[in-house]
Amino acid sequence: MALELRKRVLELLTAKPDTRFKARDIANWIYETYPQEAEAKLASSTFLKTKNELINQLVAEIGANRPGWQEKYPELRTTEEKPRLFYWTNKTEQDEVVEAEAQEDKKAPGQSRQTPREHELYPSLIEFLFAERKIHGFRIDERKSSNASGSGSNRWLYPDVVGIENLAAGLNPEVMAAIKESSERKVRLWSLEVKILINRSNVRETYYQAVSNSSWANLGYLVAAQIDGADTLHELRILYGMHDIGLIKLDRENPAESEILIPARERTEVEWAMCSRLANENPDFRAFVKKVRQFFQTGDL
Repeated sequence: MALELRKRVLELLTAKPDTRFKARDIANWIYETYPQEAEAKLASSTFLKTKNELINQLVAEIGANRPGWQEKYPELRTTEEKPRLFYWTNKTEQDEVVEAEAQEDKKAPGQSRQTPREHELYPSLIEFLFAERKIHGFRIDERKSSNASGSGSNRWLYPDVVGIENLAAGLNPEVMAAIKESSERKVRLWSLEVKILINRSNVRETYYQAVSNSSWANLGYLVAAQIDGADTLHELRILYGMHDIGLIKLDRENPAESEILIPARERTEVEWAMCSRLANENPDFRAFVKKVRQFFQTGDL
């Protein structure tokens, strides 16, 4: 009476397409749905003694077999977040991105939205930046630009969120005063490009968008609420090695649980000529630069 792990996993996932499960949820379902087979596996084992030990073993086996299963069944998808989520879908990865970005158009009145709109992520990101690094974040709306057009070209110019990091914060007041009067760097400027979902279909486009939008800043980051696909994070690490843009996994529900998965590599100099162009064309960026100037003058954010 074999448990047939792969068959049971696919049975659950195909019965509930596009529903995401932790490996432990799947293991618990298998145990509850096929108790005789589960008990037979437990009885035949020389090292498994309890139900919890069997569940832990099933979780480990699901994780270990995942790469081989995904090669055979491309419809079997996983997220990169921990704990990893498993799901079955007939949608292409590009379809998943399009659907995630268009969720607000599909929401019926009174219906809760499973996927947030992108602009709903900005406050959570700004909250995380301040809680984590005392970075003051500001929203940049590309639609306000004087050169705004229907081409979408401003997507490659303006980041979604920018930040000012006070490098003297928390120092002795005399030291802070000395830094203010010196030529030492006083701030670090951040540029952040936000996405709802990153998977293999859009990973390179979104990364290079962050590269383009962050060319002026000390630190550039790509921010994602959801990262899917077994190879997506690996690809992001390869791109980081070439272009220095970091990665933040954003937890919208609990911003404090957000995580810098790949720390950006710092550029010591701000590209002020590019800042000037962006400030000339966009009032939000102009207000951001004004904040920077006021900080240089007063030391106060």
